[in-house]
Amino acid sequence: MSSAELFDAVLRRRQDGGAGANPWLAPGLLVPLAIVVILAVAIWEPQWFTVFDPEAVDTDAILMPPDLRHWFGTDELGRDLFSRVVHGTSLSLAIGIGATLIATLGGILLGTAAALAPRAVSRILVRLIDILLAFPEILLALLVIAVLGRGPLNTLLAVGFSSVASYARLVRAQVMQVKLSGYVEHAVTLGEHPWTIVTRHIVPNTIRPLLILATIGVGSSVLSASALSFLGLGVVPPAPEWGALLANGRNFLDIAPWTSLLPATVVAISVISITLLGRRLQNLLSKGEAR
Repeated sequence: MSSAELFDAVLRRRQDGGAGANPWLAPGLLVPLAIVVILAVAIWEPQWFTVFDPEAVDTDAILMPPDLRHWFGTDELGRDLFSRVVHGTSLSLAIGIGATLIATLGGILLGTAAALAPRAVSRILVRLIDILLAFPEILLALLVIAVLGRGPLNTLLAVGFSSVASYARLVRAQVMQVKLSGYVEHAVTLGEHPWTIVTRHIVPNTIRPLLILATIGVGSSVLSASALSFLGLGVVPPAPEWGALLANGRNFLDIAPWTSLLPATVVAISVISITLLGRRLQNLLSKGEAR
């Protein structure tokens, strides 16, 4: 049993013990929910968490270890590392959410076309999806970066494009199932326009599982964007993006390990929390418990 399956099993066991308990208030879910709320606040109001300027250089505080003043220590230029992590939340999550949105919209278009297009076109699109799925997503992202270059927007596009095939496969499977349902056949019998059938009946009924996958995919997109920046192919320093902070800190691991370890911990906790919430939403909706 995987760790995620064990987590879900524990939550089910605890909820079954109390009648009428709110599934979102399970003890094991409150911590990741609180972390996601903190991340959301850090996006809009980073000054609530730190008073330091993330770009302020202090030559008297170079590579200082964590203390009560600098919670995460400082980097090679004396900049407060905690402030840079907090202010980097908006950039890192914006890339993750934007990339997931691109992948979702691209998946809807490609998957719907692959399911509803004429047979010859459908076969070509299905083979295209299979080809894209044959490559690791990070490799596709690197290919896009090689063409477009570095930068936040290009990183967003690269991560989003590399995930389109995964969403398209799910959309195609859902559309193939929905178009055989009774209400779609009834709409066809009534002579509704094909575009109306697609937009009013088919696409809306394929959205729910896709939204669940997108919620989980935000954490994966954040991780992929951080990986690109860590490799030096994503966001360009000195922007306080999480992956760029990890890449910068690896040069000082022997004398100042906190420069990478503490930002890496934030990335790991954030991605795990977002993924756990997405999986929980998936379980609730699959059981009809979501309201």
